[in-house]
Amino acid sequence: MFGYGRSNFTWNGTLRELEGRRPPCFTERSRPSMTAPPSSSSGLEVLLSTLQNAGDVESTINILNVLDELLSAGTDRRIHYMITKGCSEALLTALVNTGRSFSPNFHLLLPLLHLLAKIGHRDRRIGVKAEDAGAALLTLNLLRQNIKYARRAAACLWVIQVFSSSVSTANLIGENHGLETVYRLIPHFTTKHLHAIKAAVDAFAALLCTKANVCSVVSKGYVAGLLRLYEDWHAKAVQHGAVAICHSLLRCLHKVTHSTAGRQAFVSQGGIRLLYGTTQTCLLSKDLESLVEPSVQLMRKCLTKTPLPLTSDRSAYSFPMPGRAHAVPAMDAEPDENSEETEEDDNEAEDSKEADFDEDLETDLHKLRLRPDPDRPKELLPQYSRLCPELSHEELGLCSEPEKSSAASSTSDGDAALLNGSQSHLSGTDGGWSDSSTSSSASDPMGHTAALAQLEARDFHSHRSILSTGPSFRTKVREASGEAPCVQSGEDQDEEDADESHHGSMIDRLLEKHGVCIPHHEPKLYRAAAARTKSIPGFSLLAFPDFWGHLPTPGHEPMAPRKPNVQRQKVFEDVQRFLITDGIINQVVFDLEDSSLQCPSDSLRFFSGFECGNLRKAVRVRRWEYDLILNADVNSSQHTQWFYFEVSNMVAEVPYRFNVINCEKSNSQFNYGMQPVLYSVTEALEGRPHWLRTGTEICYFRNHFCPARGRRKTTFYTLTFTITFKHNEDVCYLAYHYPYTYSALTAHLKVLQNSVDPAKVFFQQQVLCCTLAGNPCPAVTITARPASRGWKDMHQVRNRPCIVLTGRVHPGESNASWVMKGTLEFLCSSDPVAQSLREAFVFKLIPMLNPDGVVNGTNRCDLSSEDLNRQWSKPDPVLCPTIYHTKGLLYYLNSIGRTPLVFCDYHGHSRKKNVFLYGCSVKETLWQSGSAVNTVGLKEDPGYRTIPKTLDRLAPAFSFNSCNYLVEKSRSATARVVVWREMGVLRSYTMESTHNGCDQGIYKGLQTGTKELQEMGGKFCHSLLSVTKDVKSLDSQRLIGHIDNDVLDHKSHNCFEDDEPPCVEQIEYSADCPAPNGADLDSDVNANATAADEEEDNDGHGEAKVCSGGVGRALQSSARGRLFPPAM
Repeated sequence: MFGYGRSNFTWNGTLRELEGRRPPCFTERSRPSMTAPPSSSSGLEVLLSTLQNAGDVESTINILNVLDELLSAGTDRRIHYMITKGCSEALLTALVNTGRSFSPNFHLLLPLLHLLAKIGHRDRRIGVKAEDAGAALLTLNLLRQNIKYARRAAACLWVIQVFSSSVSTANLIGENHGLETVYRLIPHFTTKHLHAIKAAVDAFAALLCTKANVCSVVSKGYVAGLLRLYEDWHAKAVQHGAVAICHSLLRCLHKVTHSTAGRQAFVSQGGIRLLYGTTQTCLLSKDLESLVEPSVQLMRKCLTKTPLPLTSDRSAYSFPMPGRAHAVPAMDAEPDENSEETEEDDNEAEDSKEADFDEDLETDLHKLRLRPDPDRPKELLPQYSRLCPELSHEELGLCSEPEKSSAASSTSDGDAALLNGSQSHLSGTDGGWSDSSTSSSASDPMGHTAALAQLEARDFHSHRSILSTGPSFRTKVREASGEAPCVQSGEDQDEEDADESHHGSMIDRLLEKHGVCIPHHEPKLYRAAAARTKSIPGFSLLAFPDFWGHLPTPGHEPMAPRKPNVQRQKVFEDVQRFLITDGIINQVVFDLEDSSLQCPSDSLRFFSGFECGNLRKAVRVRRWEYDLILNADVNSSQHTQWFYFEVSNMVAEVPYRFNVINCEKSNSQFNYGMQPVLYSVTEALEGRPHWLRTGTEICYFRNHFCPARGRRKTTFYTLTFTITFKHNEDVCYLAYHYPYTYSALTAHLKVLQNSVDPAKVFFQQQVLCCTLAGNPCPAVTITARPASRGWKDMHQVRNRPCIVLTGRVHPGESNASWVMKGTLEFLCSSDPVAQSLREAFVFKLIPMLNPDGVVNGTNRCDLSSEDLNRQWSKPDPVLCPTIYHTKGLLYYLNSIGRTPLVFCDYHGHSRKKNVFLYGCSVKETLWQSGSAVNTVGLKEDPGYRTIPKTLDRLAPAFSFNSCNYLVEKSRSATARVVVWREMGVLRSYTMESTHNGCDQGIYKGLQTGTKELQEMGGKFCHSLLSVTKDVKSLDSQRLIGHIDNDVLDHKSHNCFEDDEPPCVEQIEYSADCPAPNGADLDSDVNANATAADEEEDNDGHGEAKVCSGGVGRALQSSARGRLFPPAM
């Protein structure tokens, strides 16, 4: 097993064969002075013990060769086994013993240093061990003594590099002037001793792992020197293969710029300009392309932090919070007419910055199984009986035209009166739709009517007022609803009435000429609903898409392909703004807080003063480029992600770049094929009223902006996209996702109420409660009317299980509303499955839990700046009324023995694809957390998986493998967990719908549209057939056959990825330049070991030869020269 060459000793066996066996070189004849180790020691332990006590050079070299062979041929498991047996300590002891002699023997020291370098980078504690053994400073002294000898110096430098993995050891070397010693070994460009020069740069970079060493380097002015070195080496890297040294110098600069002082020194010494120039050169050569990414990351990190151009980080909207009164407000109180004022996170995964995922799982079996006491006295629960009209004989009774609730009938009558009188208004851009048309319309109505006959999108600038909900129209809404009208002078009232009558006529003509039939949408009814909606700024304008309506696109829209290196190009453009100020405009063209701002005639015009709108400021950066700043959630300074705004005055076929510069999420589906949506007024008037996915060159990455006042350590991200508009002077709307307003919901519910057959469908809309701003929160009950007034039929209705569905607790998740829209329309349809579901269940739907947030364009919170989906444990009745009363309704159902069979809260997910469910399971949570609790004896109904499994068969967008049923501590106050834990609802879910699209099934590679989202709402209803207990009442054979016909083979069971893979380009810029590869270090060491012995070769320098080690073509192994080239 052992073989001797002329000068080498090799081991051809295995580590196992070495166990318990001593090699011949350790016999008494060869080593009479050695004491034999105990017989119980393994062969490896014998080798290591002998190494530490070796007396002759030949035996020590042989041992080192054996260890090197074991290391080279071994797997990671073998190497770590060697480390656990004390290999590092033995090598360090041998190094200290050999190195401390008056005249160290480098025939022995070189292989010892080489082996220590190869073992050291695999031993995480090598630095601490070296410090304890006294080897760190010894190696530094050996380096100083052998600076003239490239091979020896390189070996010492590699060992210093691996020792510096310990902060304390790196500090020790720095305190003993190791930084200065190593820095002086880095010369300007040369073709000699490249392996030793690279070793010096790598060692210098390794020493910069500590704050103290970085401060020392900055204070001594080494940053400027490193930049000059990089410039010099980069200029000649291609011709002479020194790319690896350039990489190492970039690594040094990355380390230095971890500190503020380092970044300041880097910028002040022209580092950004230097790297920008060298990077442009790199792009022209494939050999240098590997230097581009670390250079780009370094420039991004060092760009000067720029405060957002805002007067305050707080939202432009504020709302006075009511006192925390203990009295519970009346649920059915009417909205305050004097007020004119807003999972699960992303969803179930949004707060995951908190702790390790497994640590967040609930492992306390007592907490998982115990049902907490109710958060309110039982005496308060009977008030919720009014939300169960199906239990009332009068409400449910049969008649030729079933009675509606007083609230519902009054609003319906009011809407009918409005629709028969003067009608609606729309919206426009603050930069163009002038209100000046109001006065002229009264004096010359025929002129306006004639102009309307040839109306184009750009004409809306002179007809803006027709899309308003001004005081006159609001008065008519109140009067039609039976409310007290506002007192107004007779002259003003007459003028406004004339305007309103004229505008109604104009809208009638507009709809007659250009209108498209959109199912379940009536523009005039929408305007009437919007007139009653209360917002903080008092919106009086409607966005055209919300008024006009939207039709799904005829075909599917594929995910946008990501252009290679698109983020890099955008970063270069941002760096140019820092370096080259020529052509930079930096002009504010829209400010939500400054209505008097004048927009240049050649600029785009922006506007967001309408329901759901969110754009706070627009800054024109270059002629065709704009920075956009979003408004924070009301009463807060964060949660900026949702946007919805109008843009106009564009030039067709010109690419405009938009940069949303204050996004907060650390990643987005915009990096994985998602596009924003666009609605064109011109296209809508031509019969194509579609929200379309649009935008090219889309990417999402961390930027250099910071809060205006610097009060929070906030990281902002840029969403950048380019849009080429099709029409000149069009009026377009851009949004994060398909908008769905509160007014759209209220109008939609009225349309549905009027569309159902009252003899078959019991549909009743009620007010759950009023929000902080005074907007009523709708609650809907849907079921089938009894076949007769007979006791048996009435009893069957009252005993139908309840299904409770909620949605839109997070305003920015508009896709949840589209799914809810699909659910509502399906349940009200004549589909046989819908009819069977109505006969089997009573559906309680609260479609929008956060109306104020939706109205005022917030992303996550309500007007109290609280995430309502984190308030379910103990909701405040004053500050969180919708959550408080929804929970109260659930408590009431539970108290009367009608605990919901299913509860589902509809959400949207911005960082994952597909549609999926989160549920709750004790066993799965304990299994995943690795809890010591024995789950064998735990009994748990597996029925929580029934609906997900059914959806996996029915819904093409659904992914079963993306579902999970874990109970996390950070989600303990969410709807899903609280309803499961406190009400005992086994099937309590959060349904997450992607903002992007699907990566499996028939929709693979496609972005979801409103059609697919509504389809998902209907499919969820289909899945409820799987949980019914009264099989006979469902005509099971017919329905099961219906399901089987819809079964989809979309193979979601083959999709195992819950999260996206890392983005092809780095979103963050705080990461270091990639660390040296351990295999490359091994190759460099081996190349150094096999080079000709420099002490035996005094024949001159000779020609430099390129070696094939870890540095590749970049390093040369000839080490004939005895001196480094002159250092700086």
